[in-house]
Amino acid sequence: MRASKIPHVIQNVDPQELYDVICGASSQDPALMERSSFRLKSMLDYFGAFDALQEIAAQKSVPLPVRQQSIIQFKNAALSNWRSRRLVSDEHRVRIRQRCLSFLEEPDDMIAECNEIIVAKIARQDYPNNWNAITTQLIARYDNTLPPDAHSMTVLVRSLRLVNALLKEFGSIKMPAGVKVMATLIGDLHTEFYGYYARLGPVITSTLTPETVSQPRQTEDLTIAHLIFKCLVKMTTWLWQRPHMDEAEEKKEWLQQYFQDSSAQLQALSELRINLLVALRSANTSVDTAGRRTIDQLTRHVRLFGKLFRRFQQLDVKRFIQLPGCSELVFYYWSKVVQATDSPPEFIEDSQGAVFPVRFLVQAMVLFKENLAQWAPVRRDGSTNENVLSKEAVENAVRLLVTRFIPLNPSDLEGWMADPDEWVNEEDKENDHWEYEVRPCAERVLMTLAAQYKDYVVPLMEATFKQVISTPTTDLASVVQKEAVYCAIGRCATKLNDAIPFDQWLEHTLIPESQETNSSYPIIKRRIAWVIGKWVSDSCASPKNPMIWQVLVHLLQDRGPGSDAVVRLTAVAATRECIDNIDFDPEVFAPFLPATMKELITLLNEGDNQESKRRILNTLGVVIERSGMHIVPFLGALMDTVPGLWANAGDDWLFKGALLGTVETLIASSKEHSRPLINLVVPLVQECFTPVAKLQLEVDAYLMWQAAMRNAVSLDSIDGSRSLLELFPLAVRLQAEDLESVSKVCGIVESYVILDAPRVLQMHALDLFKAYQSTLPIALSSEQKNMLVTLRILVQIAPPQLWAEPLHVSGLFASLMKPLVDDNLAVSTLTEHIYVLARIVIADCGVFMRLMSASAGPLNTTETAVWEALLDQWWSRFDNMSEPRYRKLVAMGIANLVATGRPEVLERLPNEIFNLWLDVFGEIKEAEEQANEYNQLHNGGPQLTLFWDRAEPSESVFWEESKETPEGARRRAIFDDDPIRTTRLTTFVAARLQEAEAASGPGSVLQTSLAKADPLVVQQIQKELTSGL
Repeated sequence: MRASKIPHVIQNVDPQELYDVICGASSQDPALMERSSFRLKSMLDYFGAFDALQEIAAQKSVPLPVRQQSIIQFKNAALSNWRSRRLVSDEHRVRIRQRCLSFLEEPDDMIAECNEIIVAKIARQDYPNNWNAITTQLIARYDNTLPPDAHSMTVLVRSLRLVNALLKEFGSIKMPAGVKVMATLIGDLHTEFYGYYARLGPVITSTLTPETVSQPRQTEDLTIAHLIFKCLVKMTTWLWQRPHMDEAEEKKEWLQQYFQDSSAQLQALSELRINLLVALRSANTSVDTAGRRTIDQLTRHVRLFGKLFRRFQQLDVKRFIQLPGCSELVFYYWSKVVQATDSPPEFIEDSQGAVFPVRFLVQAMVLFKENLAQWAPVRRDGSTNENVLSKEAVENAVRLLVTRFIPLNPSDLEGWMADPDEWVNEEDKENDHWEYEVRPCAERVLMTLAAQYKDYVVPLMEATFKQVISTPTTDLASVVQKEAVYCAIGRCATKLNDAIPFDQWLEHTLIPESQETNSSYPIIKRRIAWVIGKWVSDSCASPKNPMIWQVLVHLLQDRGPGSDAVVRLTAVAATRECIDNIDFDPEVFAPFLPATMKELITLLNEGDNQESKRRILNTLGVVIERSGMHIVPFLGALMDTVPGLWANAGDDWLFKGALLGTVETLIASSKEHSRPLINLVVPLVQECFTPVAKLQLEVDAYLMWQAAMRNAVSLDSIDGSRSLLELFPLAVRLQAEDLESVSKVCGIVESYVILDAPRVLQMHALDLFKAYQSTLPIALSSEQKNMLVTLRILVQIAPPQLWAEPLHVSGLFASLMKPLVDDNLAVSTLTEHIYVLARIVIADCGVFMRLMSASAGPLNTTETAVWEALLDQWWSRFDNMSEPRYRKLVAMGIANLVATGRPEVLERLPNEIFNLWLDVFGEIKEAEEQANEYNQLHNGGPQLTLFWDRAEPSESVFWEESKETPEGARRRAIFDDDPIRTTRLTTFVAARLQEAEAASGPGSVLQTSLAKADPLVVQQIQKELTSGL
């Protein structure tokens, strides 16, 4: 039946029906909502649906939920189809653009926010060509920056938010056209916005007092100023990021002036805010809701300035430093950090209403930290810097950080006690968010000071260290302060390793402290574990020191007074740091391995926080991997643990994947001793390839399965235990069905073949070949090569009687021959086919003859045509064979075919076959002569390895990964016994020619063919055959 040529008719939307459907989709009735949502999805493909949706959203008489649903549907569907003439006409677009501006008076925030996104996305496509008036239309809305009433205030705020959304959208465009539009927008807006803020800024600083803080006008002024400044931030940041653009060059002086004015305004606003909040606290004034809104908006506004400066610094710190007044600005920020430390502790809080909000202090620290390099005593080029911080300033900064910001605060300790696991997990993430939290940020500032001012910081830290270790630590305050000093020592390990004798500190201080039973000592013990891990990971201490393991093992197993879960979990992480180190010595660690394994397994079984358990499992995997064969005695304990952990994990696929990785590591470490683990591997693999689990776990499952195969020594089941042979039918099914993992499955199948090819073929030969027959023609070329290499190995090592018949019955042999007949594959792939066929010929030429005869039918051609195609490819692909061993392989294969007396073969003997043999004879002769000359010149020295006789079986991509496993030994044995290496080619060819003569008899095709040969070629062949190569 022919397809209809009638085009798809687009249906016009019925506005009333669409309204009814939207009402239903907004209903609280689940059945009605489901029916309406289904109908709505189809109506969105109607012509005019988007225009009608926005019209519904714009009508304030419509119930609010219906309006919200309409604009959400418009935002989600219309923007991606905005250019579609099938759904939207030019008239619709004009109405939609005009209607967008009507939402400037919208009282509902959600509808207004959706409209901001809509305007920005439409403008990205239509401005300036089809919507050039949008900027002038918006500017007209905020000519009066001090609106007299609530309605005007709403319009002004919505307009400014729209401008901000436009700038954000166009600022993200990288294409030249979009960059040009952004530059035009900035050119049109920057002066006006700068002037607006210049008029409004002084109003805020002059009118906001404790008495006026609750006046609504204060919040409104701050809101408008904040939005105007956000637009300025986007414009100036965009220009700052493109210093070489003409527009940026033109506005360079303006940009510098803007920075100076922003710096002055920040300082004025910051002082205003601090004084305001101090006054309110001093007067014990209760601030109402309106006042809190004003303070909240002021705090956000001050923080916006910090974001601007930080962004400038991130984009180009060198230019940032050179801005006029930059150093003064950064020093001002740092002065606020100093002022905060001199203030009552309650002034520092993570809240908008704090005198010194944590986020403000973090901004100050980050700006100070990133600018420290400009004040370093020696510049990067080695020159002396005159503009440096004084020794007193540096020492004061270090003391401030170590005494006020690095110590754990009460909220830290409360979190520690409330949820130890979660607290440790968050502490481990500090590297990811140090720019947002005060304690991690303070640590980074200290590290930068130590790097830039080592001569000042190291002596101070050394003196502090000596003072702390000599001072008794009894109460909580002294414990917290010592913990902070230890933290500083850990953070600056690379700078302090010459000043602090770690081994002495460990022996005389850390070991006794790790055994303390004081109830406050978990704070110090946790830091002891961390600092050991830090010093070792930074290569400042050696994990070969047994005292390190003494401390860590004690902290792992200590469950008495003075220890807790946080200490143990931190010791787990420190253990991983120390073991996963280049200097780790498993012999030094061996005495501590039993206790470490016991405690890690105990912690795994005790834990209920899955993230903590994954961290423990990660450490366990590192211990297993680095301990090597020392892990074998613990196989039983780990086998008993894994099933329970697996069952309890439920749908936590990350943890289950980590468990599979641990089992894989355990197999790889225990090598040939991993036999008991098969009882674990078999059920795990079977479960991983169930429909529910496969998508989540197949990658880890393949790796574990492959490791089990490479380290197995037998497929036999011992004492009724599980056998890897149980999994082979699954491998066959995956080989046929899982086209995304062909190479992974192929590696596993190859391992089965190498381990016990006869056993595998006796039970599964036909199914395996059928799987290959279905997958080989459609696999990628690289995957085809891997499959063909596996077939080569199988044919080489398995008896022909086990694979000959299944090779034909399955259709695989015909599949191998078909590309040769059709000549429709890449040259490299066709060459791999020849290698497989040559292996079959060498293994059993009689079997090959029968397979060739039987393949004519499936290939729908004559047997002679099949032979001609084979021989054509055999000769054509010979020049594509770069590996000498493979050239010898096909030379031996063609010799076996000559021995059959097959006319199609013998006809090619005088030319193609003789030339092929002579090429290979010449290569062998040249290689041996070079080797003999080398060995004579270096008598008694190293022997030259023949290129023909490579030291490794490199034909399989899986060889490298299996080198150090029992499978590697099996591959080596196959390689060493390969007839290609053990047989002299001249002797082999001479014998095959004799067989051909015997098979043909006098006056045969052989004699006829030889008569056609060039006498000189025949003479050369005879000479080579008697040379003994």
